[in-house]
Amino acid sequence: VLAVQASHTSTLFCCPYHVSSFWFIMRNFRGVFSKALAGTSAFAFHNSQLSTRAQATSMSSTPSKKDLMPAVFINHGGGPMPVLGQQPEVKDFLGAYGAKFEGRSPRAVVVVTAHWEDRQVSVSSGQTHSLLYDYGGFPPESYSLKYPAPGEPGVAATAVKLLEDAGISVRSNPTRPWDHGTFIPLMCMFPDAQVPVVQISLVAGQDPKTHWDIGVALRPLREQGVLIVGSGLSFHNFKYLFAWNPITKHEGIEHAKNFANWLTDTVTDEKLSPEEREAKLVNWLSAPSAAQCHPRGGAEHFMPFFVVAGSALGAPGKEVGLEYAQMMNIAVSQYEFVE
Repeated sequence: VLAVQASHTSTLFCCPYHVSSFWFIMRNFRGVFSKALAGTSAFAFHNSQLSTRAQATSMSSTPSKKDLMPAVFINHGGGPMPVLGQQPEVKDFLGAYGAKFEGRSPRAVVVVTAHWEDRQVSVSSGQTHSLLYDYGGFPPESYSLKYPAPGEPGVAATAVKLLEDAGISVRSNPTRPWDHGTFIPLMCMFPDAQVPVVQISLVAGQDPKTHWDIGVALRPLREQGVLIVGSGLSFHNFKYLFAWNPITKHEGIEHAKNFANWLTDTVTDEKLSPEEREAKLVNWLSAPSAAQCHPRGGAEHFMPFFVVAGSALGAPGKEVGLEYAQMMNIAVSQYEFVE
């Protein structure tokens, strides 16, 4: 959770505000943080906090259609922490999720990352891509991590064509490195680095309908054996994640619970029509505690969810990884759409 929050532009560097905030936290609370991080995986929610999430299903299910790959929205953890042994619950979930594709490897994985926003949709299109270590304050080995998976220019070109045909402004980018929103979860999911990767940006402005429509346009990729991964967080407010005041921390826990319950109900409710589900999700800021979970202008970690949900065309999804549905005692939610 010590990762520097992404910049809200297409630049490759971290926002100075978040860098300075990070170093302030590290300088003043280094010792306390070490103890807190060591105990992160021991936190558990009370049963009352999971009341409306109890129907979540296991992550080990398989797609219901032979030739349709799932789309999944995942918690990518804090910076490189999942691969440094500091967030084992994140690594464990992602590893188990990736393992279910053994014997049925995706043609490619498209990752919509919270850490790349551009003025239009940008699609990584190179044969290979370097890595962008867009975090600060971690051990030296964090900056020499390798993930030598190939790119997939053919899938990238198809994605660009699908978006163009849908009237969505898009461009190819053969040089932009893969950021930690892409390579960290993939190191956990597909550690052998054999599945080709295409990284896709968000569109600046954080408009949910824009990102839903991107997902709708990319739906045919799933029918062609491509796994779509939305990499972000359903809760991303440092005020509560890093709160030391117990009153403030309790407020954050309650806000996260309220929003997670609403989100899971909306995603999983089979009584909703596709149009009703889309309308409710796109209007997410009216949900309980939504603004407290993602402050104004800071919802980039939630935007990948809309691409994933849009690719399901309004069909219901299911919550996965409920046993790992907390970060620093704050509720986080992950969803899979298999239709």
